[in-house]
Amino acid sequence: MRGMGREKRLLAALLGTLALAAPPAADAEPLVLAAGDIASCESNGDEGTARLLDRLPGAILALGDLAYAGGSAREFAECYGPSWGRHKARTHPAPGNHDYGADGAEPYFAYFGAAAGRPDQGWYSFDLGTWHILSLNSNCHEVGGCKQSSAQGRWLAADLAAHPAVCTLAYWHHPRFSSGDKHGNAKKMAAFWELLQQHGADVILSGHEHVYERFGPQNAAGEADASGIRQFTVGTGGRSLRGFGVIQPNSEARSGAAYGVLALTLHEASYDWEFVPVTGASYSDRGSASCVARPPKAR
Repeated sequence: MRGMGREKRLLAALLGTLALAAPPAADAEPLVLAAGDIASCESNGDEGTARLLDRLPGAILALGDLAYAGGSAREFAECYGPSWGRHKARTHPAPGNHDYGADGAEPYFAYFGAAAGRPDQGWYSFDLGTWHILSLNSNCHEVGGCKQSSAQGRWLAADLAAHPAVCTLAYWHHPRFSSGDKHGNAKKMAAFWELLQQHGADVILSGHEHVYERFGPQNAAGEADASGIRQFTVGTGGRSLRGFGVIQPNSEARSGAAYGVLALTLHEASYDWEFVPVTGASYSDRGSASCVARPPKAR
């Protein structure tokens, strides 16, 4: 079982243990597992990625489009529930456009309850170790826009000011940058990117494109920037896989050939990443980076 051995080695490297499915030690650095575009009753991909979750401890960030095709109560119960749903207690979701396909995302908010934030918002934040984590709603039309002056933009600015962490991670569904052949760049998220960078954010996670792609640090205009933010697109949760079109500047790694999850180990002032493919797939991507030094406070 080559895939099983690889998952054990990942756990050994990240957590110093071979005990699959065991909770991390109290003093272990947090592990985050992330993917979006997940469950469909017409695909077995989500069962494969759910088996990864069975073996890997940590907080799960579900990056939107969780129950295809329309986010109905039946699809959450019968498609998402039997796979990723068994890990609902440790899941921190963000809504995708397909999740808004049924009754204004009412089934999505009913399924996850308080963990999804207020039904009229869908954004919230929490801490993991020394990191501050923000789940944002990129379905801008449904929540009054994604400008800095919007309700969500004002909340984001206040939340970042109130949580001056050394390291910050944000996630939402529609990627600001994408080389995928289906959707491309979501310019509507540029204002939030700018605000996050102003506050020294380090990592942004998205789904929507059914691919895996890693970018180098960049600013909201797509210019390489050592003090910018690194984006990962992880639309490989199980629904389907796609290819690439025009490769965007600063794209450093990408694959449309493997379902899987992104594993992030959150150190005090740095992070490690590894794309973990399902059993039978061979693509991987791994590395480490330091958190961006926070900008000095204005006097």
